[in-house]
Amino acid sequence: MHGRPRKPLKEEDESVLSAKAEKLRLLQSQFLANHQNRIYSKEALDLSAKLLENNPECYTAWNYRKLAVQHNLSQSDSDSVASLFDQELKLVENALRKNFKSYGAWHHRKWVLSKGHSSIDHEMRLLNGFQKADPRNFHAWNYRRLNILPFDKEKKNLPFERLVSFFFCFDITFRFVTDLMKRSDEDELKYTEEVIGENFSNYSAWHNRSAILSNLLKRKAEGFSHKEKVLQEEYEHVRNAIFTDPDDQSGWFYHLWLIDQTVKNGAPLLVSSWPSRGSTITLNGHGNNRLHGLSLLNSTLSGTTTLPIILYFNQAVEGINSSTVAVKSEILKEDLVWKPLSVNNSSTAQVWVVYLKLGNMELQLSKTYSIEITIGYSAGIVSSNGYHYGDPSQIAFELCVQTAHTEPVEGQYPKLTSWKDSDFQKIDHFEESNFVTSTDHHIPTTSNWCREAIDEEITNYQDLLSDCKIGKLTLARLLTALDSLSPEHDKRKKHTDEILKLYTELMKLDPTHSLYYKDEHSLVLLQQITSSEESLLPHCHYYKDATETNTSYVCLRLQNLSLSRMGSIKNLLWVQMLDLSHNELRSIEGLEAMQLLSCLNLSHNKLGSFTALGPLRSLKSLKVLNISHNELGSHSIDTRRYLCSSPLAHTEVFAWDRFEILCGSYSATKFWEAFLIFESLNLTDLNITGNAVADENFTSFIVKVLPTLKYLNDEEL
Repeated sequence: MHGRPRKPLKEEDESVLSAKAEKLRLLQSQFLANHQNRIYSKEALDLSAKLLENNPECYTAWNYRKLAVQHNLSQSDSDSVASLFDQELKLVENALRKNFKSYGAWHHRKWVLSKGHSSIDHEMRLLNGFQKADPRNFHAWNYRRLNILPFDKEKKNLPFERLVSFFFCFDITFRFVTDLMKRSDEDELKYTEEVIGENFSNYSAWHNRSAILSNLLKRKAEGFSHKEKVLQEEYEHVRNAIFTDPDDQSGWFYHLWLIDQTVKNGAPLLVSSWPSRGSTITLNGHGNNRLHGLSLLNSTLSGTTTLPIILYFNQAVEGINSSTVAVKSEILKEDLVWKPLSVNNSSTAQVWVVYLKLGNMELQLSKTYSIEITIGYSAGIVSSNGYHYGDPSQIAFELCVQTAHTEPVEGQYPKLTSWKDSDFQKIDHFEESNFVTSTDHHIPTTSNWCREAIDEEITNYQDLLSDCKIGKLTLARLLTALDSLSPEHDKRKKHTDEILKLYTELMKLDPTHSLYYKDEHSLVLLQQITSSEESLLPHCHYYKDATETNTSYVCLRLQNLSLSRMGSIKNLLWVQMLDLSHNELRSIEGLEAMQLLSCLNLSHNKLGSFTALGPLRSLKSLKVLNISHNELGSHSIDTRRYLCSSPLAHTEVFAWDRFEILCGSYSATKFWEAFLIFESLNLTDLNITGNAVADENFTSFIVKVLPTLKYLNDEEL
């Protein structure tokens, strides 16, 4: 851990550990029997205490202690109640002496303290003792300043379930011990300064300082109302630490936080939308659902019965509904329901969508309809960190019906989609000079101080930045920040090549974190490609569809770019045909915002599980999907998302009955992930060759899951 090499155990040490493990197993077995039978006697409690003193990481035992306390409280008088909690606090102290970085022990102590049965002064003495033993013990720091909802001093007996759920919330909000002591943020800020003065390598103290400052700046406390002045002082403060020991990373990380505070706007902003302001959408009832022509501003959609309206914010927000976002048009006859586009089913999302059901509208041929969207004129849109949307805006576009929608004739369907280079032709120019990116929306002007501050940091650290890996990373961040603060009319990023070079050097210099650097490299490259019409044009191609020789479709080809992560999606909302083949993608997070996407090529990437394809479930227009030659089936279930390999462990609705029927005699654990992804799609063309999972059984299963499928692995069904 932390770069310390492990030493092989001696034979006598192994025997001692083996005996200790056997004793723990016996203890745990007896404890679990008591837990299962809900036995809360003194003997049972003593047994659990012995287990926790030997193994403080046993979460089940800590939860058992809470249940035991709640059970015994109902049978105790006031004196006994105090004794019960004193026993719990003493047990926690004993456990912390065994391992003072035990999550379970600290959380249990917070729970006891929340009941109001402890001396705050004693808690501070305990904290000071642990922080002297290890000044960087982040558990102790977090205990000083717990990130939970406001603590109600009048109603201290909060339900245990609520407390546990908030223990893992890392938004900087209110304090725990310090709040109960009525210690101000200003006092805690001074305390961090004292601790940093003793040892500027204390990352936990720097982190706590950032938490306190965030709160002070957000509520504009006295002396902290001018953000620029506060940040300038912090830059000078951290500079002393960095120049004293440039190889220590604590100060550098705090410096990165300061860069973020300098660049970001606290309030949420609308940065992109589709349709874009002033555009014209033409509906063509025949043909495939793809984008026609040379235009990015004015689009022609074919064969679609729904029209998505997409709002893309610079940060996750909630409160998007008919009260905060109004959509007005003569063709609208029913209320619209906005949906967050989030892969984790959160009510807060960066991207929101509403679908206009064209089939329910009385649309006349060759008539143009105006649609107007007003955003944020009524309060209610709030970011995940509590800031309110404060930039009311309007988007107006036109809808024109060219030909009436007709259902496809039975037996007639699009030809097989080909991704060969010979089927694509480069585009020479776009029809409009209006290039649709996030700059289509009003972004508040950045103050001169922000650019000057970033410039000054680059100058101050010029000698240090190129000598170590954290310095190179900081320089890349500074240059990226400087580019993001450039005036909106300046679409050319002056430092992109230098930033890309820095991340390339970091991949070689620090291979342990190469995946992170590769992700950052991908984000910068995509920003460069999508930031202007000039840079995007070389990647836009005509695709010639064999079913309609007179019609060409626009395809964005981003293949062979070594991309490991998707970004700049706000500039790609118009895309319907996308080629991401021959990259290094392990995830497609962000593609859920591309609601017009009907053809997608993800072949020859590094997608390791079907859960990595989760965003596809939000793409209702997707018809063609190529995921050939990835790593699907080569790895176990994606444990980053699921705690166990069963759909019963997931929070989403799972069509278990249909799944069992489709599986038949096949292995259910092998197919349920794929079922979860594909069951809601209406694909007509799918390619899964070159994946470990693509055996005969799986192919048969997929055909059953996708009744709309016409082509599988380039062969007609």
